[in-house]
Amino acid sequence: MMDRPIVAVASDHAGYALKELLAACLRAWGHEVLDLGTDGETSVDYPDFGNALGEAIEAGRASVGVAVCGTGIGISIAVNRHKGVRAAVCHDVTSARLSREHNDANVLALGSRLIGRQVAEDSLKAFLETAFAGGRHARRVAKLGQ
Repeated sequence: MMDRPIVAVASDHAGYALKELLAACLRAWGHEVLDLGTDGETSVDYPDFGNALGEAIEAGRASVGVAVCGTGIGISIAVNRHKGVRAAVCHDVTSARLSREHNDANVLALGSRLIGRQVAEDSLKAFLETAFAGGRHARRVAKLGQ
């Protein structure tokens, strides 16, 4: 990995096991992890944890994040309601890499019911290792903040 940003992680009950696996990977790779919950498989509401992650990115307590729910969609909607957050639902290494390269995504959203653990781990690694390409993409990303 390039630098080692603080990575915030959050999930609902459906994403809990995958969040825990990815948090362990992040620690093994030398990252500081800000775990915003949930802390088990008891049913919870994904917007609560998506908002906690969005607030952490918005406040600068973490520079990137990982959000996990059953599909990645619900929690990404909650996270994206925060200023400066660009969460991308990704299903494979290519979408994770392109979300960084073209969209300067700072939150990787994953669906625990849609992808396997190895694909999730590989996608996270690609997400963290890929830099924003800038250039023509910068103009487009700038419009997202307007």
